[in-house]
Amino acid sequence: MTNLLFFLTYSYLRHRNPEARPSLVSSPMADFSTIPPDHFLALSRLDGLLGSSESTYDTSTLAAHDFDVDNRTGFMPPQAPPSRLPSEWEAWELVLDGAIAEGLQLGDKPGLSEVEMGRSESWRKRVRELPVLPISALVRSETNLRRAHLVLAWTMHFYIHSLPPDVPVVIPSPITIPLFQICTQLQLPPVLTYADTVLYNWTLKTPSHKPTPALDNLQSQTLFTGTNDEQEFYLTSARMELRGVEALELMRATMDEAFVGDDLAMRRITTYLEKLATVIDDLKTLIATVREGCDPTAFYTAIRPWFRGADSDPAKRKWEFEGLESDPSWAYPSELSGPSAGQSSLIHALDMFLGVDEFSHSAALTGSSAAQTKKSAFLVRMQLYMPRHHRNFLNHLAANPRPLREIVTGAGDAKLLGAYNAAVGALKRFRDYHITIVTSYIIQPARRAAALRAKGEGEATAASEGAEAPLKGTGGTELAKFLKAVRDRTAAAIIES
Repeated sequence: MTNLLFFLTYSYLRHRNPEARPSLVSSPMADFSTIPPDHFLALSRLDGLLGSSESTYDTSTLAAHDFDVDNRTGFMPPQAPPSRLPSEWEAWELVLDGAIAEGLQLGDKPGLSEVEMGRSESWRKRVRELPVLPISALVRSETNLRRAHLVLAWTMHFYIHSLPPDVPVVIPSPITIPLFQICTQLQLPPVLTYADTVLYNWTLKTPSHKPTPALDNLQSQTLFTGTNDEQEFYLTSARMELRGVEALELMRATMDEAFVGDDLAMRRITTYLEKLATVIDDLKTLIATVREGCDPTAFYTAIRPWFRGADSDPAKRKWEFEGLESDPSWAYPSELSGPSAGQSSLIHALDMFLGVDEFSHSAALTGSSAAQTKKSAFLVRMQLYMPRHHRNFLNHLAANPRPLREIVTGAGDAKLLGAYNAAVGALKRFRDYHITIVTSYIIQPARRAAALRAKGEGEATAASEGAEAPLKGTGGTELAKFLKAVRDRTAAAIIES
């Protein structure tokens, strides 16, 4: 494909008219409640291209031309995702409804009653008795495929994590077969992802025709615990995604100016980078708001365990997918990590745009053990869990022929250098505070659980909290070491004057 219109429209206009200025104001939408008929989400789609070359752009929908990045909602869809599949797949919706209505409990919860265990097993029996529903009609709709992945992945996590910890994990074929078929179409792994918990898991509290959802008008569609703590955890990320829309527009405008590269362009890039530093600082402010609605102990003990993928199973059980053998093209997933903020394309985009990624996400930072050093770099691993068009967006940023960092180092412009360093500094401050949040919500609770275990007290509680050594995030990294290394290398990306 040629250079893509999303980034180059204004570059072309500047080339034709040097005084033209790219607008940083999102285009208005006449009716936010209805997607235009020519929008890619409203169109039928072709079959997925799982296994296709990463160097080939996906053209299965019109999202390929704009990377499914909306100028009002960024990586989130331009209107609330569907909350229900069509009637042909109502059986899936009903079993998920049942898990929520029954208030299923974690299978390793201390003091779990016989009644609670019986209720969980009755629900799992319903899942095993489901028919294997075909998805041939489902693949015509991108939004329905996303909803189907969400429903089946949430159902699978309810199924697995409500099991007693000494029971093998066998995912029944009524979940395995359609989930793998859907994953082939969407090029996503068969596990709960950030997209399932944040990007495609929201709706509006009050109907609105505003082009961008108000940050205080969001609510989650699906929850494991039904608690406000869990909802606020997801919505904190959703609000950050929406605030990040301006950052994406500033990136686009900067790349337009870099295409021209004259003195006027350098002055404009300086202004855009100064604004970008402010947006990143706002993201830091937003991540801090999680403390207002989500209690750290509730998150660690009652919410986070539902996220665990096979890579984080405290009993180290292998997930067996019943029916996997029914299609020779399916292979057992090489890794299954749970949802993680590391799967957000927004922060990765900031790293790539600023040229920080080569400092902050090197392969050496994926862990210290020999096995871990053989893994791909963190960014590449997390891309496997991102919607495929967002992966292409990051690939496009990485392939930018005029990287921002090279422009800054080669310009000899003190103001431009200062603005660039201010943006990198803001990203470093964001990571400083992210470490503070992770310490409060994961590291400190894990240490308390380990201390209980060491004293020989509360052994069941310590086991249920899944205290691990070394402690890992749901994305599979050795958490404290990784986050501090990323923060330090972000700071190292500041260019000396």
